Amino acid sequence: MKHMNSEVKEERTSNKNRIDLFLVPIVLIAAFLNLFKIWTDEYANAYYTAAVKSMLQSFHNFFYASFDPGGYVTIDKPPVVFWIQTISAKIFGFHGWSVILPQALAGIGSVLLLYVLVKRTFGVWAGRFAALAMALTPIVPAVSRTNNIDSMLVFTLLVATWMLFRAVRTAKFGWVLAAFAMIGVAFNMKMLQAYMVLPAFYVFYVVATKITWKKKIAFLTTATVLMLAVSVSWAVVVDSTSADKRPYMGSSQTNSVLELAFGYNGINRLTGNTSVTGSSHKQPAQTEQQTASSETKQNSNSSADSSQSSNQRKSSSSQKMQAPGGGNQNGMFNTGNPGPFRLFQKGLSDQISWLLPFVIFSIVGLFAGVKFKGPYTTKQKESLFWLAWLLPVAVFFSIAGFFHQYYLIMLAPPIAAFAGAGAVALWSMYKQHNGWESWLLPGGILTTAALQVYIMSPYVSSIGAAPIAGVGALGVILALVLAVRKQRKNSLTNYLGAAAMVVLLAMPAYWAMTPIIYGGNSMLPSAGPDSSSGMGGPPSTATNSKQSGFNGMQPPGSSSGNSSSNNQMQPPSGSSNSGQMPGGSSNNGQMQPPSGSSNSGQMQMPGGSSNNSQMPNSFSSKSSSSKRKSGGMNAEVNQKLLNYLTKNNTGEKYLFATTDSTSAAPYIIKTGKPVMAMGGFSGSDPILTVSKLKAMIKKGEVKYFYLSGMGKGGQSDVITWIKENSKEIPSSKWQSTSSSAQQGPFGNGTLYEITLK
Repeated sequence: MKHMNSEVKEERTSNKNRIDLFLVPIVLIAAFLNLFKIWTDEYANAYYTAAVKSMLQSFHNFFYASFDPGGYVTIDKPPVVFWIQTISAKIFGFHGWSVILPQALAGIGSVLLLYVLVKRTFGVWAGRFAALAMALTPIVPAVSRTNNIDSMLVFTLLVATWMLFRAVRTAKFGWVLAAFAMIGVAFNMKMLQAYMVLPAFYVFYVVATKITWKKKIAFLTTATVLMLAVSVSWAVVVDSTSADKRPYMGSSQTNSVLELAFGYNGINRLTGNTSVTGSSHKQPAQTEQQTASSETKQNSNSSADSSQSSNQRKSSSSQKMQAPGGGNQNGMFNTGNPGPFRLFQKGLSDQISWLLPFVIFSIVGLFAGVKFKGPYTTKQKESLFWLAWLLPVAVFFSIAGFFHQYYLIMLAPPIAAFAGAGAVALWSMYKQHNGWESWLLPGGILTTAALQVYIMSPYVSSIGAAPIAGVGALGVILALVLAVRKQRKNSLTNYLGAAAMVVLLAMPAYWAMTPIIYGGNSMLPSAGPDSSSGMGGPPSTATNSKQSGFNGMQPPGSSSGNSSSNNQMQPPSGSSNSGQMPGGSSNNGQMQPPSGSSNSGQMQMPGGSSNNSQMPNSFSSKSSSSKRKSGGMNAEVNQKLLNYLTKNNTGEKYLFATTDSTSAAPYIIKTGKPVMAMGGFSGSDPILTVSKLKAMIKKGEVKYFYLSGMGKGGQSDVITWIKENSKEIPSSKWQSTSSSAQQGPFGNGTLYEITLK
């Protein structure tokens, strides 16, 4: 801290040493948090891992990002990140860690890029602190340790930011084009989410460049056109290709990439209308719950090992679902209630908001004395860029109808940048000013420590009271001492300032390590003492927080496990009860098994109170296993079923067909053979009709069907036809136990055979 006052000295030190020695441990910390033990995640997010397995088999599958080797349906995202993952798997071999590696490296790269972006304008110490804050933001390593897209997306947007800053410094239009083209590339990673940074790019270029308004408009218009062209390039190619020559576009309702981009993966995320059942739902609570239920099913095999008691399995399935973490959480996945303080609610605050009060004080300090008409310094211009990134994204997450906790990584770069730049600015004001500006540093430390106590308080049973009390006490003491010693220029004051920064980063550092300590969840990554659940929020009542996540669903053909857990799903109090599960009937928001299935399939979520709607858990990963098969899905294979299907395959293209990707993914990963997810990711895509299925059976493409009762959605007529025209295979031939049928999520699963002539 004592060097923060002298940027000249810092720059000389930086120029003298090609490698910033202070940056080395920061990078090592980021590498540890992002890379350590990723080799234990055997399947990662199995939905995406299965796609990589398929993409390795042919260029056709590679180009379209086909979920299955048969090219039946794609995954629900654009292909760029999965192209990179496939290349990694081609180089290093197909493993869980090889598909995670690109995201882990992107997480480390984001730390380095933020250092470079902040250091040049705000000084070396600002760059160092920004890089450290980025590395220790809990959601950053939590996402980077999976094969989800967001870490690579943020890295790509930071590359675009570097290009934009260079365009302003060099006054070269080519860098403007490159920056906006890079956003177009990011669009082909996660569609409209990439455009969340556009306000920052437009505002910064307009304010920072010293050219005429005519040129500014012309340059930005041209760059935007290029960005749009790059964005839709893959979509136009796919949508222009005959539907019978490519896979169905997964999670779309019209087999269109553009519809997927601007609907399901676009505007619907804001409105909450993310239903993929083909009908138009206007109630956000219903559509959110409906989509969430299908993704919950995908996520069901997190590293929980808790069990269900027999009396729970016998109880009624009409109980309601409670949001994870209890309390007043609206909707699922613990994303809180929409409103101006949503980012401070539990479940979100512990992922991203640890330094937000300090950031607010930093923004005040960085813009102190700024006049609307300018002129603006370089620091003020770049501060405006980060503010124009932070505010629109924060507003989106404050009002959005549906998103997951790990999307919050989009807020990490501006928060970290302001933390670094603000630390230097507030320290300088504290040492040199006599007015109100000198109180910003102690005020920022005090309020940030208070928020961190609030964030940790629901976790007292997991982490103990000592860390919470320690952060609170040290924060208050250091803030008060700094206030008393204001303007005293001596080494003790410098050490106190440094100590305050350490205190504010201590618990974020611990939270960032929780995916390593407790185990992560590859489907719905989050950080915290219950990180293996992928649900965030306070830990459940399970005796072991590592076991507080979803109980895993079983692979086809395995029997239900003996288990007990008191953490089930009920709708949050005060929320709409109109939601229903795909294939189930509406019952005022209560979860119902599909008609005709038994009520013994039960479902549970962490943090809820006991009820009777639980999922069987024999599909959960084993905590003692050296390879974690969480996979976010059924990352297990019933070998007896696989042997039966392989032995009785008479040349059919597909090993078997099932309702959705949950049951299909582990068999694709295991065998590399085509398995048909008839309804795509959630089982609700309108891909298949009875006539199409008849034609496929007559051509000898498929004859075995595994139906578990989930994912009926818009294909109920197909499933009805299968049941009416098939021969049921005795369970003794394919089930791994003597159980009469597979205990699926909401009923008994059955294997059918159909042969048409």
